[in-house]
Amino acid sequence: MRFVPPQPADPYYEVQVFETGEVQTRPGNRHDLFNALCWLAFPKTKARINALHAAEIPRERGRRGRLRDLLTLLDEGGAIVRCAEPQLEALVRGHRWKELFWTQRPLVCAHMRIHVLGHATLEKALAPWPGITCKTIFVPADADPDEAACRWLTAARRPEELAVLPVFGYPGWFPGNDAESFYDDTRFFRPLRRDHCAENA
Repeated sequence: MRFVPPQPADPYYEVQVFETGEVQTRPGNRHDLFNALCWLAFPKTKARINALHAAEIPRERGRRGRLRDLLTLLDEGGAIVRCAEPQLEALVRGHRWKELFWTQRPLVCAHMRIHVLGHATLEKALAPWPGITCKTIFVPADADPDEAACRWLTAARRPEELAVLPVFGYPGWFPGNDAESFYDDTRFFRPLRRDHCAENA
């Protein structure tokens, strides 16, 4: 991959990147900077996301499908979670935030590692607030996050498989989250909706 200045491009950005290996990067633009850094940190995953976009676009006839929705969610606001404790993943998928980040805080610190893939999330983190969330995939604790996420993307996937995670609830990531009351704010730590449960049953 090469990072190049903006220039006339294919109407479909992802196709242009796939065909040329060039990522157009605007000087002084933080969003593009974080995108470039994510290419360097997660080259296999970013290349897989790009290849899947490029393969889907000709089949879509102008209407983006569910696979590309998932790819965009990961690319802009995704995270890879390495976790050795299935119960922690269950708490995330159940939106049981206080139990996760407070009751199980020692377990989270010992066995959950979050690798932010989404360049838009990294840009938002310049001015952090508790409501910043990621769409996440879970991989084994001993896995290389880039290789594991790339493998995860080889299977047929749906946006519903991505777990929502308010990342600034992670211990130490935001001032004040060392207090139990921090996790009582349902504006940021929202309970699981019943209709969401029905959709994923």
